[in-house]
Amino acid sequence: MDFIKKRLGLFITFGIGLVIALSCVSGYNTLVSMDEGVQGKWADVETQYQRRADLIPNLVNTVKGYAAHEKETLAAVVQARSEATSVKIDPTNMSAEQLAQYQQAQNGVTSALGKLLVVVEKYPDLKANQNFMELQAQLEGTENRITVARRNFNDAARIYNTAIRRFPKNILANIFGFEKKAYFEAEQGSEKAPQVEF
Repeated sequence: MDFIKKRLGLFITFGIGLVIALSCVSGYNTLVSMDEGVQGKWADVETQYQRRADLIPNLVNTVKGYAAHEKETLAAVVQARSEATSVKIDPTNMSAEQLAQYQQAQNGVTSALGKLLVVVEKYPDLKANQNFMELQAQLEGTENRITVARRNFNDAARIYNTAIRRFPKNILANIFGFEKKAYFEAEQGSEKAPQVEF
């Protein structure tokens, strides 16, 4: 009888250990999948920003043909593009500070493009140019894609961050070094409605 009790106790202990081990493996694999999902969404963000950066030289060259004396504005766009493409982030080790720096560089491009499009208003022939119109439409579409990619990245980061904070995955996250991912945040002052005066 003691032999059977010892065997039964051993099987129960082994069974509990097996369940815990399988749960740990499953939890770890889930965290890895979520981390890869965040990295994939980050790649989508970079792809859309790269698409915008690739459109800029064509846009600048088109404008240059019509507005050659707007050299400062054109140079500012090229400079902002250069600065934005030089900022790189490793998605496996992304910090809030790095993401803020990246976002600031991209905001510089957005600002420079905005100024360029204001300059374009002075040139009716340029606004009617088919090549410019196509580039402007592509740029607008790219800005929309950037917004979607950033939102998708934030969603993936939120799901991942929630998972690494919930019990029992938080134990595995601490053991294996899964760290919180940063989010894209709205620009400072964007919560205030712009003032329109007539």
